[in-house]
Amino acid sequence: MTAYLIRRTLFAVFVLWGAVTIVFLVLRLVPGDPAQLILGSDATRDEIARLREQMGLNRPVLVQYGIYLSEVARFDFGDSYRYHGDALGLVVDKFPLTLQLAVVAMAIGLVLGISLGVLGALRVNRLADRVVSVLALLSQSMPSFWIGIMFILVFARQLHWLASGGHGGLDRLILPGVTLALPLIAVLIRLTRSGLLDVVHENYIQTARAKGLPERLVIFVHAIRNALIPIVTVAGLEFGKLLGGAVIVETVFSWPGVGRLLIDSISARDYNVVQAAILLIAGGFVLINLVVDVLYGYLDPRIRLGR
Repeated sequence: MTAYLIRRTLFAVFVLWGAVTIVFLVLRLVPGDPAQLILGSDATRDEIARLREQMGLNRPVLVQYGIYLSEVARFDFGDSYRYHGDALGLVVDKFPLTLQLAVVAMAIGLVLGISLGVLGALRVNRLADRVVSVLALLSQSMPSFWIGIMFILVFARQLHWLASGGHGGLDRLILPGVTLALPLIAVLIRLTRSGLLDVVHENYIQTARAKGLPERLVIFVHAIRNALIPIVTVAGLEFGKLLGGAVIVETVFSWPGVGRLLIDSISARDYNVVQAAILLIAGGFVLINLVVDVLYGYLDPRIRLGR
């Protein structure tokens, strides 16, 4: 198990280094002079030159990259040019709101996705199964921003049941939570349905039925418990995606989390905040993947033994 943990940890470090490098390269490839974009068109050449020197943009790219890696290793992302504060501190302050939204979306996704997947498997090739399959297809096919706008128009503007955006009570959390959860629901429906259909044909399930156990116990005690192993892995990976997917949903619903801060900072060319936000999301995703890998290794010894 120790060797397995070391392999997964080294792989996580390598992925995080790749994310750090990609962020550096992308921000350097964006058209235009960052100093000019930050100061605006009215800035003088001397002001632009001073800011370029302050940001280290007048140095060779490899030197910039080395300085950038050393700063990231110290969790030093500089100050925000827009908010005039520590860039990482601004992102960390917003992260609990994004985490709250992701946790709510995960809870909704697990409950609805697994429940509908079980329903589809128990009613295979019947009307309920077809309806569940269509819902899964629509949930994953429609873009989140369009679903969010439709939810606002129907449930906030027309029916006046829920708030259209902002942070506050439960009425402001339901719509963005459901919008963010829909792709996860679709994935879990298909995975639960297919996994349960595979399991119910195993010999131990037939043995349980032959012993005279009620069908309810056969399905919910024996079949579902074994079908949940791949679902645990996928759910963990999807939770990392929820943190990244929250960028669009937070913008649509004016949710004051990391996603909205990231979009506003990109518009304002506040690169220090952009770097901190992207790397925090990437770091969270890598950490979740590492936890899922370790958990899956405990659930299935064949994985950690390399069989």
